[in-house]
Amino acid sequence: MNAPRTVLARRSEPVAGPVAGSTHRGARRRANRSGQLLTALAFLAPALLAIVFLRLVPAASAVVASFQESGLGGGSGWAGLENYRFLFSDPSFVNTIVVTVVFNLVLNPLTVILALGVALLLSERLPAAGLWRALVFAPVAVPVSVSGVIWSVVYQPDGLANGLLGMVGLGEQPFLTSTTQAPPAVMVTVLWVAVGYWMIFLIAGLKDIPRVYYEAAQIDGASPLQQFRHVTIPLLRRPMAFVLVANTVGNFLIFAPIQILTNGGPEGSTNLIMFDIYQLAYRLGDLSLAQTEVVLLMLVMLAVVAVQFKLLAPKE
Repeated sequence: MNAPRTVLARRSEPVAGPVAGSTHRGARRRANRSGQLLTALAFLAPALLAIVFLRLVPAASAVVASFQESGLGGGSGWAGLENYRFLFSDPSFVNTIVVTVVFNLVLNPLTVILALGVALLLSERLPAAGLWRALVFAPVAVPVSVSGVIWSVVYQPDGLANGLLGMVGLGEQPFLTSTTQAPPAVMVTVLWVAVGYWMIFLIAGLKDIPRVYYEAAQIDGASPLQQFRHVTIPLLRRPMAFVLVANTVGNFLIFAPIQILTNGGPEGSTNLIMFDIYQLAYRLGDLSLAQTEVVLLMLVMLAVVAVQFKLLAPKE
């Protein structure tokens, strides 16, 4: 009679082996995750430190300096909103903001359209397509300062541009000394580099679109224009959004072409905000006012990029 009780007693005892094993495996997984996290942090640490010390700290310093009075070494006393009031009451700064915004409104769509057109053309099976891509991309390999010098020579009264115009019977044009011609001349210089650079990103996006979508559209009788509208544009939306946003930020920071070609003139027609910040900080020595413009530039860039993300967000 004791044997069945013994068996029942043994069956009723808790089984510790599997539970202990699962607990051990869980602890091992947590240890592995912790090790992976530490490894990831070790690899990310240089980039994170660079972001903190090269981005966040200077941005915070600019915000603080924008509320201080100008001194020889930067801010020397609390000024409150006085720097902001002064800038918005200064006609030259208002002109700088208008010129910068107009410059971006014209240049950004033009850059994306031209880069997309070239990408579409060179993504087809053309003879020597690789050579043409290299030629279009070549200006990107040239330093920006060198590009500015090249175009300053082209725009000279006796330069290549006026020489070509003279060959077709047109008179000499004041490309860099006219308030109406200087902004387009600078834009051409920027486009010369930007189109080839963004073309590479768009070609990569086009290559990622599966050919089966185009084949299905052709079977349904879609024309090339309809394929572009209903296949290419929707599937290229994310690369185009990246190009538009990154190009917008880049155009707000244009400096070298302005300094080399026009020095902000004539009559402030090409005085973009980055060049104005340089003038205030390094020529006039007004560091606090320059930092105030930096803060305003950051706010404008954030607002424009936020609007772009809102407009380019995928629709449900």
